[in-house]
Amino acid sequence: MIAAPGGPPAPLDVLGPEHGDGRLADVLPSALAVLGVPGSPDPLGLVPALVGVRRIAVLLVDGLGWYQVPTAAPYAPTLAGLAATVGRPLVAGFPSTTPTSLVSLGTGVAPGAHGVVGFTVRVPGTDRVLTHTDWAADPSPLTWQPVPTQLERARAAGVTTTVVSRPEFGGSGLTLAANRGGDFRGAAGGQAVADAMLAALATGSGPTLVSGYHADLDRYGHVHGVDSEPWRIAATEVDGLLARLVDGLPSDAALLVTADHGQLDIPAAHRFDLDTDSRLRAGVRLVAGEARVRYLHVEPGAVDDVMAAWSEVLGEAARVRTRDAVVATGWFGPVAEEHLARIGDVVVICNDTYAVMASRTERPMASKLVAYHGSDTATELTVPLLVVRG
Repeated sequence: MIAAPGGPPAPLDVLGPEHGDGRLADVLPSALAVLGVPGSPDPLGLVPALVGVRRIAVLLVDGLGWYQVPTAAPYAPTLAGLAATVGRPLVAGFPSTTPTSLVSLGTGVAPGAHGVVGFTVRVPGTDRVLTHTDWAADPSPLTWQPVPTQLERARAAGVTTTVVSRPEFGGSGLTLAANRGGDFRGAAGGQAVADAMLAALATGSGPTLVSGYHADLDRYGHVHGVDSEPWRIAATEVDGLLARLVDGLPSDAALLVTADHGQLDIPAAHRFDLDTDSRLRAGVRLVAGEARVRYLHVEPGAVDDVMAAWSEVLGEAARVRTRDAVVATGWFGPVAEEHLARIGDVVVICNDTYAVMASRTERPMASKLVAYHGSDTATELTVPLLVVRG
């Protein structure tokens, strides 16, 4: 179902690139505009609201979609209150997955420009699939993601810049692709993230930007499902993190809270398995993407046959398109020539609560998770922006 104009979309409505008036990629350019970094646009209109602000903390809560906020509200009163009073929805971008969104946030540009166009992608010219969350130094983050980050721009303009994230993410390929230009501080757990972000805010004597990341809500959603007991506990921790940040903000500071995507629980009856169905493997050389958006790299001359087979097997569960057709929708923005081959010859975008697993070729847990994301429904694509002044 395509989202109807004139009102908020329903959770399973399919959104288009033109939906809404704000993007996740707009957050840091607007923050830099508030801090006076030359050449920074303000697409979110934050400058008038944050006059006098010299320090900004940006927190990304992994998996906190706009449509998860009401579900979390009984366990996260601070979050619920902020969403009701200083919150608005943004569109994360496509595919609605962590690596793509983190780099869109960090660079301020669409995926076609920065090149991190999926959770896993083919390294062009090889049969290697790169998992961006397990990425170290090969390929080089500086060449794989060539766009300067907003933190680099800020630092060059004299802004004190810091990144707060889990200790094991320091120096990773994804951290360098998204957040190079910031001093890294490792912190695990909500309280540690809040303390590290507040300490970094207090460090600079001039304009200051702190980018923070918290992962647990996403992790427990994947493993146990949205609104499961572990997910509720994680939502409570997120609330404590937010309350600590809000209470500790200096008077000349602001807090921006957002997310990378939402999540959907996928029932067993809505799961296809490309590794156990020979019809889905015929003519396919390599599979990337993730369960809700698959990138199929096919044998020479096999595009039409692969599209026909996947369309027949999946039916209304998915849209099966060529690379050119998906690029033409505008979801990726203009795609640099060197990034095109990272997208499959055939792209499979799941509808409703369907998914395509790869039980044998991906990590063993990947097909056993409860909640997923990646596609273009309102639940997966729509994320919050909360703007709090000190």
